[in-house]
Amino acid sequence: MTDTMLTAFRHDAHKFTGESHEDARDVFAGVPVNQSVPKGADGDAAALSRPQQKQEQTVPTHDDHYRLSLLTGETAYAPGEFSQATIESEVSDLIGIEDAQTAHERWLASDVAAAFNESVYQPYTSLKFHTLLVAALLDNYRADHDFGDLQLIVDPAGEVVPFRTVFDGDRFALRIDENTDGNPSARLGSRPWRSWASVWNRLTAHPLDTGQDKYDMTLDANLRRMQSWSAALQYIEDYHEWRPDR
Repeated sequence: MTDTMLTAFRHDAHKFTGESHEDARDVFAGVPVNQSVPKGADGDAAALSRPQQKQEQTVPTHDDHYRLSLLTGETAYAPGEFSQATIESEVSDLIGIEDAQTAHERWLASDVAAAFNESVYQPYTSLKFHTLLVAALLDNYRADHDFGDLQLIVDPAGEVVPFRTVFDGDRFALRIDENTDGNPSARLGSRPWRSWASVWNRLTAHPLDTGQDKYDMTLDANLRRMQSWSAALQYIEDYHEWRPDR
């Protein structure tokens, strides 16, 4: 029997191959994919990142599943890196694993997942971080945690909590959980919606040096204007990779 948590990491496999959800294959790399995620975790994670009303294309010149970068404005598509064979191989490594905790760790470190958006209508969103948000919500819901009790929590870098860590960088990690363990945190709110800036602004302490570091000041200022959770988490990752003095 497939571990329920694995459905979170496999539910959007069709976006790697450009298939519609209705026409998507049921099996990829020998494992079942594109199945519904229990407890409404997928819908709630989607609501954190993009409008749920009628879908309309927001960038007329971009209509595929490759993500547009908020940092550069460019598509993440690179022909030399993302051939169909490369995608098949790397996606197989992401979703073919049978151990859910290992799958979580691979998604946290994945570059190929970061190259795709979660919706062609919202090309700045990130499939990588949408998937990690789905997993974090699902694991919390399975533990009978209500959404209204969940918090965004700042953990030390490298301190990965299975399924609940949604970002792990060189300087800090971010987790969605009920128990803060005394770390800086902010409640997500009463319902899932595009609330990234609101939550980031309410953290009890920030992981960035906004008093002296000009790059951290810029990153923080931009994060305080973003609403989409997956886009904001991807922006943090992209900004770190781009940062000249890292």
